[in-house]
Amino acid sequence: MKEESIAKFDDIRPLTNDEVRAAIEELIASEDFERAFRYINPDLEWGTFSQLMRTFRTKEEFKSVLAYDVVMMVARATTFSLTVSGRSRLPKGHIPCTFISNHRDIVLDAAFLNVMLYDVGYGMTQVAIGDNLLISPWIETLVRLNNSFIVKRSVTGRQQLEASALLSAYIHHTIKETRESVWIAQREGRAKDSDDKTQSSILKMLNMGGDKDIVSNLMELDIVPVAISYEFDPCDYLKAKEFQQKRDTPDFVKSKRDDLLNMETGILNNKGRVHFTIGSPINPQLSRIDASMDKNELYSRIAAIIDKEIYKHYRFYPCNYVAYDMLTHTGRFSSNYGLKDRRRFEAYLQGQIDKIIFPGKDEDYLRAKILEMYANPLKNHLMNNPAQ
Repeated sequence: MKEESIAKFDDIRPLTNDEVRAAIEELIASEDFERAFRYINPDLEWGTFSQLMRTFRTKEEFKSVLAYDVVMMVARATTFSLTVSGRSRLPKGHIPCTFISNHRDIVLDAAFLNVMLYDVGYGMTQVAIGDNLLISPWIETLVRLNNSFIVKRSVTGRQQLEASALLSAYIHHTIKETRESVWIAQREGRAKDSDDKTQSSILKMLNMGGDKDIVSNLMELDIVPVAISYEFDPCDYLKAKEFQQKRDTPDFVKSKRDDLLNMETGILNNKGRVHFTIGSPINPQLSRIDASMDKNELYSRIAAIIDKEIYKHYRFYPCNYVAYDMLTHTGRFSSNYGLKDRRRFEAYLQGQIDKIIFPGKDEDYLRAKILEMYANPLKNHLMNNPAQ
């Protein structure tokens, strides 16, 4: 009989090991799952792959073999390098923590982090994923098999409050009882202009599962910020297009097809150099905060601590410096790139803009939005490190 404390999370939790074999049979029988895997690996021999799938008895086996190999295959095909720094700042003794990062790619941010944590012997995290991305039954089965838990974004009003409380309780349970780390983005959805800011609503949600004051509840989760830096964002032109669509039609809402296109584009296309930096756990800073201050001010203060830790640890590439100088019409960072770097980025920029095809295309606006995506991390870094 399943424990009542676990049963209440059934709608959002990852699969248990007892559910792995049935989930694998469900996936093998799914034509859509087979089609998706063949898209990533056209040379796939389905019978051999199915036999491999059936050898997995636990989530850990699935994650450490198949999921790991698929992510590394994507990395080899679509990145120049995938690196991590700041490993010495990971909590000692494999103490579970809550990784909070900026958010660039729908799928790969957490996937890349997990393979790198696995490589350094820290262990993979449970991953928060929005239900808006579960556009097919097989996708939900796959992500829950891969140790993801579900963030319900399709509910409103009182249901949203109840969903947030359940999600928070699950995260606290996972950290304190299951003793697994979790990953969650600093905001709902990606910051499409790369102006990364932690939303107070995320911190309010994380607080709900505790039974103490706000600071103590968040300290129990041992928050560790992570800075994610992609040299190139394959979805930059799709994000720019969406900016114009929302500018021209304020009530514009992406379709499920748009979400799928964003996922496919982010996974399959060039990202150049990709770097993750593990920041310092924020508990020492939280312990010095006056827990009695106004709640909204308190959440803002904690969000700023996370943001500053992320801004401090970005890694910058020539495209960031070129974009900043192009956007500001200056040569402030001309010493950080050469003429070849600038011409390469200008050609890349025009190529991405040329991919955008829809009525009323505003090329100047689209160019400015893409430049902002590459310049904003540098702007935020400079605001927190004015001497540079």
